[in-house]
Amino acid sequence: MSAHKTDHTFDSFGDSTASATRVTPGNALRPEDIAIQQGKPSELVAQYAMRLGDDALILAQRLSHWISRGPELEEDIALGNIALDQLGHARSFLSYAALAWDKTEDDLAYFREEEDFRSLHIFEQPNGDFGVTIMRQLITSIYQHLLYTALLDSSDETIAAISAKAVKEIDYHRDHAIAWTLRLGLGTEESASRMRHALDILWPYVGEIFEDEELHAQLGDVGVAPSSLHAAWEEEFTSVLKDAELELPTVPFAMARGRRGEHSEHLGFILAEMQVLARKHPGATW
Repeated sequence: MSAHKTDHTFDSFGDSTASATRVTPGNALRPEDIAIQQGKPSELVAQYAMRLGDDALILAQRLSHWISRGPELEEDIALGNIALDQLGHARSFLSYAALAWDKTEDDLAYFREEEDFRSLHIFEQPNGDFGVTIMRQLITSIYQHLLYTALLDSSDETIAAISAKAVKEIDYHRDHAIAWTLRLGLGTEESASRMRHALDILWPYVGEIFEDEELHAQLGDVGVAPSSLHAAWEEEFTSVLKDAELELPTVPFAMARGRRGEHSEHLGFILAEMQVLARKHPGATW
């Protein structure tokens, strides 16, 4: 037998230290691994990672509200799992961004003010009824799936690694949203009416998703310009609506500026609930 050198590259990735938000087995990159890595992202990369992390964090907080409130037990579990996936994505991106400022993921999640968050308005919109939540999921999961797929080619190895794990989970989120859109759109007149209503109230926030910032041009091949995803998103989204016998709304886009820290009235309430424990007992552990 020929001797060989043991590869210890992934020794620190063991399940014994995994958190509840690590759901991918094997040697997938975890937030804990990112937090102790040697290389720090540049200011531009950190700002980009923070944007992606904020989107996922706010959506996770919204979806977690469905736990114990789902229309059926299976959906109670499904939406909870989707929220947990989004929280895992948020932890990874925020852990990476935090390295640039010698902070932690918790610092960014719990101790920033409302105007410091860079999440898009679509993610902070209220859950509404089940139809509104599903339509928000359809809009955002198709977008995130395209985004993370494109980020697999990011020249930043950590951004690419986080995206490689996230895209597998978002693939399920997208399938779940499509299945429910078809079920509700082709169901009763009541369910179809609610989906049309969901489209009308969420559509104004779609335009912001695909707005480019100066940051994207500065990042080069580290990131992805949102506008480059618009055509593919629109093709897939309209195809699902057609199959569900739903039509695109004619309502105009809103002047949403979440990437600039200008949010709707909803984000403040989300943060008040999410941050209260950490701010009341700063530094507490268990």
